[in-house]
Amino acid sequence: MPQSILVTGGTKGIGREIIRRFAQEGFDIFTCSRHQKDLDQLQDDMKKEFPDINLYTKQADLSIKEEVLSLATAVREKFIPDVLINNTGVFLPGAIHDEPDGNFELMMQTNLYSAYYLTREFTGAMIERKSGHIFSMGSIAGLTAYANGGSYAISKWAMLGMTKCLRQELLPYGIKVTSVMPGATLTASWEGVDIPEERFMKASDVAESVWGAYNLSPQSVVEEIVIRPQLGDL
Repeated sequence: MPQSILVTGGTKGIGREIIRRFAQEGFDIFTCSRHQKDLDQLQDDMKKEFPDINLYTKQADLSIKEEVLSLATAVREKFIPDVLINNTGVFLPGAIHDEPDGNFELMMQTNLYSAYYLTREFTGAMIERKSGHIFSMGSIAGLTAYANGGSYAISKWAMLGMTKCLRQELLPYGIKVTSVMPGATLTASWEGVDIPEERFMKASDVAESVWGAYNLSPQSVVEEIVIRPQLGDL
């Protein structure tokens, strides 16, 4: 029976590259997006590149709790994932003191609450079978404060704290928990900026680091992955 992975927000950027990396290893895959057309395009692309894998998709807005729970129900109809990648996120720039009203709530709901609710939906089954690996996609913004980060940085600091707590709770059950904190990565979030492409990391490098962390023996766990552009943060 193939191993399985659930990647939220898997149609673009880092999420898409993680899907490609695990597809190379024959994993069954489930992912979601707010946009059905992006899911359809992903299906077409993956069928061409990896015709033998099973890729399941569901349209869902994970800033809404009910849609997170609906996604979990749909995934359980296919499998209990061996790997859970909490990757869904949104970035809206702004300072805490004057960012638009609602930015805080949207980014906390999307970046943090979605991971909290989804993780709770699968940890019981992982504990019962005594295996699993949960990755939380954070950011260097969860390590270093910077201007104009606002509520995004708050959500990523909170994500790191939640993931540290999960690590301690789940380690007796053989379940690994890893925080992934990338720096500036060439994804749609940076479209339109006047910065040379070589200043960014490749999304495929982040995906490769996730695969490497997953592929260790049961006796070892990578607790945190901090990966930055070679020439420094942007």
